Amino acid sequence: TLTGAGRVALGTDVPCLFANDEGVAVADVLVAESAKEQDQVWRLPLWQGYREEINGKIADLKNIGNGPYGGAITAALYLAEFVEPAAEGGAAPPWLHLDMMAFNTGSKPGRPEGGEAMGMRALFRLLEA
Repeated sequence: TLTGAGRVALGTDVPCLFANDEGVAVADVLVAESAKEQDQVWRLPLWQGYREEINGKIADLKNIGNGPYGGAITAALYLAEFVEPAAEGGAAPPWLHLDMMAFNTGSKPGRPEGGEAMGMRALFRLLEA
Protein backbone atom coordinates (compact mmCIF):
# COMPACT_ATOMS: atom_id res chain seq x y z
CA THR A 1 0.00 0.00 0.00
CA LEU A 2 1.02 3.62 -0.38
CA THR A 3 0.75 4.11 3.38
CA GLY A 4 2.93 1.08 4.17
CA ALA A 5 5.54 1.98 1.55
CA GLY A 6 5.53 5.59 2.78
CA ARG A 7 6.22 4.38 6.31
CA VAL A 8 9.10 2.25 5.08
CA ALA A 9 10.54 5.30 3.30
CA LEU A 10 9.98 7.92 6.03
CA GLY A 11 9.25 6.08 9.26
CA THR A 12 6.15 6.35 11.40
CA ASP A 13 6.37 10.04 12.35
CA VAL A 14 6.47 11.75 8.94
CA PRO A 15 3.58 11.52 6.45
CA CYS A 16 4.58 11.46 2.79
CA LEU A 17 3.33 14.02 0.31
CA PHE A 18 3.10 13.78 -3.46
CA ALA A 19 2.29 16.52 -5.97
CA ASN A 20 2.03 16.84 -9.71
CA ASP A 21 4.01 19.62 -11.43
CA GLU A 22 1.09 22.03 -11.05
CA GLY A 23 0.82 21.30 -7.32
CA VAL A 24 4.51 21.63 -6.39
CA ALA A 25 4.22 25.27 -5.25
CA VAL A 26 1.37 24.40 -2.86
CA ALA A 27 3.26 21.30 -1.68
CA ASP A 28 6.31 23.44 -0.90
CA VAL A 29 4.15 25.78 1.22
CA LEU A 30 2.68 22.78 3.05
CA VAL A 31 6.15 21.38 3.81
CA ALA A 32 7.30 24.79 5.10
CA GLU A 33 4.19 25.20 7.27
CA SER A 34 4.60 21.67 8.60
CA ALA A 35 8.10 22.49 9.83
CA LYS A 36 6.84 25.64 11.58
CA GLU A 37 4.08 23.62 13.30
CA GLN A 38 6.39 20.74 14.26
CA ASP A 39 3.96 18.58 12.28
CA GLN A 40 6.42 17.54 9.60
CA VAL A 41 5.38 16.19 6.22
CA TRP A 42 7.88 15.36 3.48
CA ARG A 43 7.43 15.44 -0.28
CA LEU A 44 8.51 12.40 -2.26
CA PRO A 45 8.92 12.55 -6.03
CA LEU A 46 6.05 11.65 -8.34
CA TRP A 47 8.73 10.32 -10.65
CA GLN A 48 7.40 9.39 -14.07
CA GLY A 49 10.30 7.00 -14.62
CA TYR A 50 8.37 4.43 -12.57
CA ARG A 51 5.10 4.91 -14.48
CA GLU A 52 5.71 1.79 -16.61
CA GLU A 53 5.62 -0.26 -13.38
CA ILE A 54 1.83 0.09 -13.24
CA ASN A 55 1.11 -0.79 -16.87
CA GLY A 56 -1.22 -3.78 -16.90
CA LYS A 57 -1.06 -6.88 -19.08
CA ILE A 58 -4.81 -7.46 -18.93
CA ALA A 59 -6.20 -4.07 -17.89
CA ASP A 60 -4.75 -0.68 -18.77
CA LEU A 61 -3.42 -0.24 -15.22
CA LYS A 62 -2.57 -2.28 -12.20
CA ASN A 63 -2.47 -0.91 -8.68
CA ILE A 64 0.95 -2.30 -7.72
CA GLY A 65 4.42 -2.10 -9.23
CA ASN A 66 6.51 -4.97 -10.55
CA GLY A 67 8.60 -5.41 -7.42
CA PRO A 68 9.14 -4.26 -3.85
CA TYR A 69 10.99 -1.03 -4.65
CA GLY A 70 9.53 2.45 -5.09
CA GLY A 71 6.13 1.30 -3.83
CA ALA A 72 5.02 4.67 -2.46
CA ILE A 73 5.87 6.34 -5.77
CA THR A 74 4.16 3.73 -7.93
CA ALA A 75 1.06 3.88 -5.70
CA ALA A 76 0.96 7.68 -6.01
CA LEU A 77 1.39 7.40 -9.79
CA TYR A 78 -1.60 5.06 -9.80
CA LEU A 79 -3.69 7.66 -7.92
CA ALA A 80 -2.51 10.37 -10.31
CA GLU A 81 -4.05 8.44 -13.20
CA PHE A 82 -7.49 9.40 -11.83
CA VAL A 83 -6.86 13.16 -11.75
CA GLU A 84 -8.68 15.02 -14.49
CA PRO A 85 -6.26 15.64 -17.37
CA ALA A 86 -5.49 19.10 -18.67
CA ALA A 87 -8.00 20.60 -21.05
CA GLU A 88 -6.66 21.14 -24.55
CA GLY A 89 -4.11 23.93 -24.37
CA GLY A 90 -4.48 24.22 -20.59
CA ALA A 91 -2.69 23.00 -17.52
CA ALA A 92 -3.68 20.01 -15.42
CA PRO A 93 -5.28 20.88 -12.08
CA PRO A 94 -2.93 21.05 -9.09
CA TRP A 95 -2.94 17.72 -7.28
CA LEU A 96 -1.60 16.77 -3.85
CA HIS A 97 -1.78 13.52 -1.94
CA LEU A 98 -0.85 13.56 1.75
CA ASP A 99 -0.64 10.03 3.08
CA MET A 100 -1.08 9.74 6.83
CA MET A 101 -0.67 6.68 8.98
CA ALA A 102 -2.34 8.72 11.76
CA PHE A 103 -1.11 6.51 14.59
CA ASN A 104 1.72 7.04 17.06
CA THR A 105 3.51 3.81 17.83
CA GLY A 106 4.89 5.28 21.07
CA SER A 107 4.40 8.29 23.34
CA LYS A 108 6.23 11.59 22.87
CA PRO A 109 5.62 14.97 24.52
CA GLY A 110 2.27 16.27 23.25
CA ARG A 111 1.74 13.18 21.14
CA PRO A 112 0.53 10.17 23.12
CA GLU A 113 0.56 6.64 21.77
CA GLY A 114 -2.44 5.87 19.60
CA GLY A 115 -4.50 7.81 17.07
CA GLU A 116 -2.90 11.02 15.84
CA ALA A 117 -3.92 13.86 13.53
CA MET A 118 -0.62 13.72 11.62
CA GLY A 119 -0.36 16.56 9.16
CA MET A 120 -3.62 18.19 10.26
CA ARG A 121 -1.95 21.15 11.97
CA ALA A 122 0.15 21.70 8.85
CA LEU A 123 -2.92 21.48 6.59
CA PHE A 124 -4.76 23.99 8.77
CA ARG A 125 -1.84 26.44 8.46
CA LEU A 126 -1.80 25.88 4.69
CA LEU A 127 -5.48 26.83 4.51
CA GLU A 128 -4.75 29.95 6.55
CA ALA A 129 -1.80 30.96 4.30
